[in-house]
Amino acid sequence: MARHVIVTGAAGLLGSHVAAAFRQAQWQVTALDVAADKSRNIGQADLRDLKTAHALVRDADCVAHIASIPRPVGYAAHEVFDTNMSLMFNVQSAMEEAGIGKLLFASSFSVLGLPFAERPVKLHYFPVDESHPVAPQDVYAVTKWLGEEMVDAWARRTGGTAVSLRMPWIQTAQSFLRDVVPRRARKESGLDLWAYIDARDAARAFVLAAEAPLEGHSRMFISASDTYHEYPTPLLLSRSYPDVEVREELPGHAAVISSTRARELIGFVPEHSWRQYGGS
Repeated sequence: MARHVIVTGAAGLLGSHVAAAFRQAQWQVTALDVAADKSRNIGQADLRDLKTAHALVRDADCVAHIASIPRPVGYAAHEVFDTNMSLMFNVQSAMEEAGIGKLLFASSFSVLGLPFAERPVKLHYFPVDESHPVAPQDVYAVTKWLGEEMVDAWARRTGGTAVSLRMPWIQTAQSFLRDVVPRRARKESGLDLWAYIDARDAARAFVLAAEAPLEGHSRMFISASDTYHEYPTPLLLSRSYPDVEVREELPGHAAVISSTRARELIGFVPEHSWRQYGGS
């Protein structure tokens, strides 16, 4: 029988790519979103409602929990917090009742505090990895950090397996040209760590995490292997973070977020770069 995954937030950029990647890997996919889309086999589900979550999150091998408000900008802080935290609680509650033993959480590199913090964030070294301290300030980053902590508690409580994937800015060729190219020239691009990941690579990481023989809760960064900037990484770091220790050589356009743990634990290696997009 085909393995079955439930993808929440399946109508969004990441969720739609994740659902497609699981289908390509021969998984049975139940795609759920607050906005239904019959043309893409996405069922309507407001998982902020506990009864709805318990009715629909069941009979699966794995849940890829992606549904959330994806940024603090343009939303009231209480709306971001209430939505993201109720989604996590309800999905976990439904999984626990249904006996679903694997959870994949769409976390964010924003647990570091970047890029929406109101006060300067202290970075300790590059490349950033999972040992780097987290320091969320804005409500979106807080919900991602608390989400990871809830995943940790769920894994301890149930004995289930979980992976939190900490992702930077997710991109396609179209969104990169529209959103990233104009941002390169701005000083605040350093708050992004000039980091991004192609949506196809991010989606593939979810499939790899679902299929990897892991135990407990693993937190891992995933990133493209390069920055989104045209300037070389050493120059970017010298301009924006001259006092931060560089622990490994970062030649050329090397990313300053390390995907080493993801490579070691789930076999993730990014395959796509904006340099392949054309017109960027």
